[in-house]
Amino acid sequence: MKKIKYYYNTHTLRFEKWITPLRVKLLRIFGFLAAAIFTAFIIVVIAFQYVDSPKEKLLRAKNEELNDKYIVLNAKVEQLQKQMLEIETRDNEVYRSIFESSPIPDSVRIVEMEKSKEVQYVETLSNQQIITNVAQQLNLLSSRLAYQERSYVEIENMVKNKAKLLAAIPAIQPVSNKELRRIASGFGHRIDPVYKVTKFHAGLDFTAPQGTPIYATADGRIKTSGYNAGGYGNHVVIDHGYGYETLYGHMVRVKARPGQTVKRGEVIGWVGNTGKSTGAHCHYEVHKNGNPVDPIYYFYNDLTPEQYDRLLKLAASANQSLD
Repeated sequence: MKKIKYYYNTHTLRFEKWITPLRVKLLRIFGFLAAAIFTAFIIVVIAFQYVDSPKEKLLRAKNEELNDKYIVLNAKVEQLQKQMLEIETRDNEVYRSIFESSPIPDSVRIVEMEKSKEVQYVETLSNQQIITNVAQQLNLLSSRLAYQERSYVEIENMVKNKAKLLAAIPAIQPVSNKELRRIASGFGHRIDPVYKVTKFHAGLDFTAPQGTPIYATADGRIKTSGYNAGGYGNHVVIDHGYGYETLYGHMVRVKARPGQTVKRGEVIGWVGNTGKSTGAHCHYEVHKNGNPVDPIYYFYNDLTPEQYDRLLKLAASANQSLD
């Protein structure tokens, strides 16, 4: 039962029934609703600071699942990177060394190789950052694989041309030397026979009677043939390809002509004493990629191990060259 309120009316000097105005009732209702809404808002704000909403719980679960998958995926990427590195190392140090080909520098395989530790800070990454990071890793691997594939295609071509490569590498002595008595001076610093000072001798001197045949030590094409005023006299230079060239100096007569194709063992001239020479001999040089190298290491086709060891000792003697 609703409680009835009365008030004392000083004008009529009696108690009268209290009637609440409509305006007051509306204000009271509005105030109650405003207070209720504000209180509810405060409660929700405080609650959401400590309790996740269903949507947040779902997003958090998906994020944790994504992070777990990223860790697994990143581990696989790291494993692929290790395998890729092993393949690249084997390519440079084994396969290409067999064919004496220059290794591919890392700057060619990839422009940038950044090794970051993603797993340690994965919790701080956003979903977009994770996706971007994985994409970069995969693009990096794709780039390395593309260059590696090109390298193997090149090596495959080398395998197909292996016979040509072997035929192009100097492998015999330029003059007949079965008794191993013809090497008069070796590669390195020797006493110049004319100026009597120590000078670099870029080849081997093979003594032999004038007219002794001189042989091409590998297949190739005659690059230079004729007289050289610089000291070699009548000489021949053969371009064997694959970075190899050989020079034969001081011939009495030259047989080979520029542009001619020759085979290993083919006569290209005869021993003589032309140019800056103090006796009949064949001055022989081997060049690899434009630089003179010791020819003593290119006689493996016609020598036994014992003969080769003896030849090494003869070539290493510090004596006077013949040119």
